[in-house]
Amino acid sequence: MAPWFFVLLFLVAKAHATMTNQIDLQAAMDEMRLKSYHGFAILLKILNSTTKTLQNSNITFFMPTDQELSQADISPDRLEEFVLSHSIPTALLLNNLLHFPNGTLVPSSIPNRMIRITNCRKMGVCLNNARIITPNVCLTSSIRCHGISTAISYDKTSFSDTLPAKQSSAEIIVQRNEIKGAKSLQSGAMKKNRSLH
Repeated sequence: MAPWFFVLLFLVAKAHATMTNQIDLQAAMDEMRLKSYHGFAILLKILNSTTKTLQNSNITFFMPTDQELSQADISPDRLEEFVLSHSIPTALLLNNLLHFPNGTLVPSSIPNRMIRITNCRKMGVCLNNARIITPNVCLTSSIRCHGISTAISYDKTSFSDTLPAKQSSAEIIVQRNEIKGAKSLQSGAMKKNRSLH
């Protein structure tokens, strides 16, 4: 076969993938609007028209409410950073998030920024400082999205280059035992002090 045939086939496949991604993004934005996340849908539309950042349809967005977005400090030159810091580069439903061990760090769509997933008991799932309040908003496309209580903030422990080096499981077990031992000693000392008084 002629080499031009393979080039043509590649271009058609790439155009089809881009079109599919745009259809998924449009479907996700429609679902966001249906659940009153108009502000985040507008941010995605602006970002999609100015950059090619949103070409990946395998993504999960965490959307602050319109009221929270109106209070967020989002400048036009940091729009992409804001949207990507409120997403992870894989599509996850709430049920998937619930299966992460408590305190799991997952990478956001911005390199080096990590989101800590915590089971907040009766409050549900928390992401750093935010709580999921409207789960599974986007279901008709490959994009997933969840409404959150506030804009996600990142502290110094949320950056992967500041996280401690990965420990072996043996080191973790030793540390846990040391902590338990220290707590037992402290508890025993407190009981002894109470009995003396």
